[in-house]
Amino acid sequence: QLAESGGGLVQSGGSLRLSCAASGFTLDSYHIGWFRQDPGKKQQGVSCISAKDGSTYYSDSVKGRFTISRDAAKNTVYLQMNNLRPEDTAVYYCAVDGNTRTTVQSMCNDYEYDYWGQGTQVTVSS
Repeated sequence: QLAESGGGLVQSGGSLRLSCAASGFTLDSYHIGWFRQDPGKKQQGVSCISAKDGSTYYSDSVKGRFTISRDAAKNTVYLQMNNLRPEDTAVYYCAVDGNTRTTVQSMCNDYEYDYWGQGTQVTVSS
């Protein structure tokens, strides 16, 4: 099970840190990604991190503003979001991909994941 938290309402330019806690399995064996979807818009892979070497991928729209990280001891992955913009408004959810032969770029761009959480709403006001 994956449980996201940390979403909320923030003003443009503000920051939020999302958490994705796993239970029942260890995140170390999976690529992990953050995805987002706003009603009427296409799903987007925001950022993904490799299970093998910790390499990361970011979509162009968040590069330089968002940072993905993982804490093995807490079995949790984070998404630090800085300088938030109204266009970042969406439901954010984390997902895991057990096929670690794929790249994290592929996971993010092709939505390759096996399990996902319920999501957490992020709303950025202008």
